[in-house]
Amino acid sequence: MKQEFRCDCPVTSAIDILGDKWMLIIIKQMLIEGMETFKDFTDSDEAISTSILTLKLKCLEQFELVERKNHPSNKKTKLYHLTDKGLSLAPVVVDLAIWSDQNLREFNPIMRQSDELEFMKSNREGAIEALKKKYKEKNLQQCI
Repeated sequence: MKQEFRCDCPVTSAIDILGDKWMLIIIKQMLIEGMETFKDFTDSDEAISTSILTLKLKCLEQFELVERKNHPSNKKTKLYHLTDKGLSLAPVVVDLAIWSDQNLREFNPIMRQSDELEFMKSNREGAIEALKKKYKEKNLQQCI
């Protein structure tokens, strides 16, 4: 699967990869919600279809944002983890959450309020670092 880029613009190039309906949702699910198996993603509230999920995970792997490994206790189950490159999207996810809260809440009144979102709004950098640290620690414990 070869990704075509439409031009030489860095923003457009990033959008060519991350700008569809699912890519950042999958990254958010991994980073914030701790999802790591195919079943985790398909059972989520966002309800991505299996065929779309398969394509998106392959694309994320192709661009080294996600890596796939065998589950230590069940070789049939694959685990998907963010790479350092994927984890570097944490500021994008945090900024989208803050922007959405500030600009879309009036259009989506059921949008969740949370302590995590309040922390993101009050301490963006701290929230980014906390998300990255929590993610890395969780994955480190799985390796032990």
